[in-house]
Amino acid sequence: MDLRHPALVTVTPTELAERLRSESPPHLLDVREENEHAHCALLGSRLLPLSELAERVEELADWRTAEVVVYCHHGVRSAHAIGFLRQLGFQCLLNLSGGIDRWSLEVDPSIPRY
Repeated sequence: MDLRHPALVTVTPTELAERLRSESPPHLLDVREENEHAHCALLGSRLLPLSELAERVEELADWRTAEVVVYCHHGVRSAHAIGFLRQLGFQCLLNLSGGIDRWSLEVDPSIPRY
């Protein structure tokens, strides 16, 4: 558990890969910027940059009670996004530990690192 975010629940890339193969996979929320998402992204993820999250959060209204894995490059911005979303009542948020960079190293090396 990350002590800077005591309530932060993380999921490793390997654990996420397993969950994505399940009958009810989690939603994926990418909080990186548009240019980063264009460079590489997890298949099926929804882009909502952290810099726009406060203004566009209603786009996620249907995810309030669903399992959502939030990710960014290394896991810092996604942790901030989770803190914000929890304050708004989102209930099942997980942070992808190490972000898309770790995903590329441990699960899918075809995802370019940057």
